[in-house]
Amino acid sequence: MIADPPPALNDPDDPPLLVFGGPYSNLEATRALLALAGRLNLPPGRMICTGDVVAYGPDPAETVALIRQAGMTVILGNCEEAFGWSQPNCGCGFADGTACDRLSSAWYAYADGRLAAEDRAWMRALPRQLDIRVAGHRRVTVVHGAPRHINRFVFASDPWADKAAAIRAIGSAGIIAGHSGLPFTQTADGLLWHNAGAIGLPANDGTPRVWYSLLSRQGDGIRIRLRALDYDFATTARKMRAAGLPRGYADALETGLWPSLDILPPPEAAATGHPLVERDEVWTGAARET
Repeated sequence: MIADPPPALNDPDDPPLLVFGGPYSNLEATRALLALAGRLNLPPGRMICTGDVVAYGPDPAETVALIRQAGMTVILGNCEEAFGWSQPNCGCGFADGTACDRLSSAWYAYADGRLAAEDRAWMRALPRQLDIRVAGHRRVTVVHGAPRHINRFVFASDPWADKAAAIRAIGSAGIIAGHSGLPFTQTADGLLWHNAGAIGLPANDGTPRVWYSLLSRQGDGIRIRLRALDYDFATTARKMRAAGLPRGYADALETGLWPSLDILPPPEAAATGHPLVERDEVWTGAARET
């Protein structure tokens, strides 16, 4: 179910937008996120998932059912593209032969055997991107990885010039993305790149917390709040081990440390085990005309 009309942030009294990525077949984390939305009185039209509903975890079909029942907007991730069109692998963008590549074959086969035709049809119907309006007129585009590459990993340490070029190339004021699993917010030149992180796997920061964000109007700008979410990670880890899924990802739920750093640039790899902190930032560029 796609929000109609697209979400907007035009009035300070509007409810915030809750943005999150990567449920990753983690049913307990998804339940915790939806319980949070309930406490905040957020309707489905104020929630956006940046994709990869199904991945590492033990409950692919159950997580899809919960997300679908919630009725929020979901962006097509590379995993939805892979499962929806019955591709041979997840299309995550892992280099051949790396640890991530080897581990992905196990969880992909597990999930692939548990998704119904109806689940795959739902995935095929998801949009590749969504435009939302902020501060009354600026357009921000929500994608999975990057506008032209669904499985491109974009990190905070990547050159800002590359991010700004991608934003300008699609005529937007900003990009909200997922895929990389690490939350960050960057603004410059009146532009925005924001990643809310993932709820299905910790952010490699040595804690079991997962991440989401809340976007709301503040004056002539947009307030972006990166927030941590606690959930019953022990249950998810236990179910993963019982299902015979890769132990490294089950361990990661408990330790907060990824089983492989293959995809990380040196600055992000060096930050392994350093707990992230919740942050509030205001994007003042939202008030400028394109």
